[in-house]
Amino acid sequence: MIDWKRIEELKDEVGAEDFVEVAAIFLEEVDEVVDRLRENPNLETMEADMHFLKGSALNLGFDALSVYCQAGEKAASNDDAATIDLSQLFEIYDASKAEFLRVEQIEFAA
Repeated sequence: MIDWKRIEELKDEVGAEDFVEVAAIFLEEVDEVVDRLRENPNLETMEADMHFLKGSALNLGFDALSVYCQAGEKAASNDDAATIDLSQLFEIYDASKAEFLRVEQIEFAA
């Protein structure tokens, strides 16, 4: 679900001290898009939303989420955005985020 090697690479890139801040920014930005999709999904912006989530997920090592969003982005680019199971997306994101926060023992309102 999570590429822990990517997490370690990110820590090396930004430094352990700044990692929490970087992770908080990533999660805050992803939370905004996920919350918008939960409340008011828009098929017109689905391809861009999936692309953004895929990139963010890759940066933070959320492998399962990136794979799901890549498939969603492809579906949306083929005018099949309505076939994207957003409940599955939310489940993957929520589980990934919970696991990440548990293992990293990070506490913030993200």
